[in-house]
Amino acid sequence: MLNFDSQGLVPAVIVDDTTGDVLLVAFMNQEAYQLTRQTGQTHFFSRSRNKIWHKGEQSGNVQEVRDIFINCEENSLMIRVQQHGEAACHEGYHSCYYRRILPDESFEVVAERIFDPADVYETEQSEGEPMTTDTGQSQTPLELEQALRQLYAVYILLRDQDHTATSNTSRLLHEKNHSFLVGRLADELGELAGVQTGEHVHTGLQEDTTLEGSQVGYWLFLLAAINQLDYGSFNPHTAVLQGFIAHYTEDQINELRQKAIEFLASNDQAHLVRGLTAGFALIGWACVSAGISPLAPVEYDLDQMRSKGLLK
Repeated sequence: MLNFDSQGLVPAVIVDDTTGDVLLVAFMNQEAYQLTRQTGQTHFFSRSRNKIWHKGEQSGNVQEVRDIFINCEENSLMIRVQQHGEAACHEGYHSCYYRRILPDESFEVVAERIFDPADVYETEQSEGEPMTTDTGQSQTPLELEQALRQLYAVYILLRDQDHTATSNTSRLLHEKNHSFLVGRLADELGELAGVQTGEHVHTGLQEDTTLEGSQVGYWLFLLAAINQLDYGSFNPHTAVLQGFIAHYTEDQINELRQKAIEFLASNDQAHLVRGLTAGFALIGWACVSAGISPLAPVEYDLDQMRSKGLLK
């Protein structure tokens, strides 16, 4: 008998029946499991949208079920499928596991991209657990990545060019006072957590989460920039989304905040990456806790950059 967890979910590992590649890992509730059995195609439960999604409903890259296996404790599944359309990952790769983690904790892409997500999902939702705002407007992981890359590029520009006469951010990037930046980040992480508990209030939960989330992202990006980290070495969009779909306990949130500060105080690149990942995950957690899109803090910062003439 299949044992669903306290939230009514079981993880399902999806394996290509032809190649043996692990394509993705997603969650099923009872309804998604029954739909998978009945239709012969994989269905999953989106924790971020709180709804069932049919793999391939937007892209056409459906998965035909060949076999379903259950583990020894009867609390997870392995499903062997025939993958249609070659790419199972919403980022355009055959498998979601297209990157290798290197000794320094950076990522190396080891697979060839089959399609451009911008072409496939230009007007439709991504199937990789898209995020939905309280206004009902869908936002995809691809849009989050594009926005964060655009934002980080501004900080790199302010680091590599001298705008210290007109930009306090440029001055901070040129001063490279690592300990000062970590201290400011620690303050903002505390305020972001305080917004969620009602201990730190400016305007309201959603507005304050947007503001404080943008501030946390600001100090994280400054730390990444002064340490010469490429965007791909820490992939903040992935960390934000991980925090958004995770179900952290209060103890886990406190531990994550402590780890972020501890690792970012180090000069070791691997520790810096881990600290950045923890910090950005906390932004995602705060966004889902407040019921806003994980894009909200980023869009707030981009608007600020536009108002200062740093972006068009």
